[in-house]
Amino acid sequence: MLGAACSVQGGAAVAKSLFPQLGPPGVVFLRLLFGALALWAIARPQIRGRSRADLQLVAVLGVVLVSMNLCFYEAIARLPLGIAVTVEFLGPLAVAVLLSRRPVDLVWVALAGSGVALLADGGGKSVHATGIVLAATAGLFWALYILLSVRVGRRWPGPTGLAPAMVVGGLLALPWGIISAGRHLGDAPLVGAAAGVGLLSSALPWSLELEALRRLPPAVFSVVLSLEPAVAALAGFVFLHEHLRSRAWIAIGMVVLASAGAARRRPTVAPVDA
Repeated sequence: MLGAACSVQGGAAVAKSLFPQLGPPGVVFLRLLFGALALWAIARPQIRGRSRADLQLVAVLGVVLVSMNLCFYEAIARLPLGIAVTVEFLGPLAVAVLLSRRPVDLVWVALAGSGVALLADGGGKSVHATGIVLAATAGLFWALYILLSVRVGRRWPGPTGLAPAMVVGGLLALPWGIISAGRHLGDAPLVGAAAGVGLLSSALPWSLELEALRRLPPAVFSVVLSLEPAVAALAGFVFLHEHLRSRAWIAIGMVVLASAGAARRRPTVAPVDA
């Protein structure tokens, strides 16, 4: 699980380093393209013979997927990685709380809200307000992605539904990706790095989380997953030299604690931030 979290957030750090040349839309397009190729090779989904409802469900998942990725990458273009992931994590937290309706979950909501309020106030330094809004919007799409993935998982075994959804997302991102990246799409090292982002952010963490699910109770899996905002902040510090003040680390810790508390004794759903 920790390996999967490091893979996802390491991929996000690499993606952010490519923004000056490719732009966020260009990186999103290449990430979805190479991620789809990798997952397609692993899952080998069968499209022929699928019902219209199955294909429509995958198409909707693809729309949500590309929207989530575009909002998130535009957010980390304006915010430190740890802050963006912490705000985005409100999406999965909201799903956990809404599926539970336990009175104690109101405590976790208040704790997470307080943490995000600290971040919105800059965590001790000024932050880009648009970045906060984009990260929160990415969290909304992540919540929709989780709920849709549950439905897709009932109709498509394993990642066989995610692979074609990523193809749909890649096709939708194609025009913006070409406009954003322009001539840099012919730069082999940049495209190779973007291919690495696709593997680090999709295929590799999915494989690691699948192995983790075979060995961990769902509650433990969900609690460990809640560490992702802290892993993101560390990835931003190590790879991007993004230094956060103590106030921001306290805020991230509050959201991690709230997510872990809300995730306890709850079934695991669609964890990968594809």
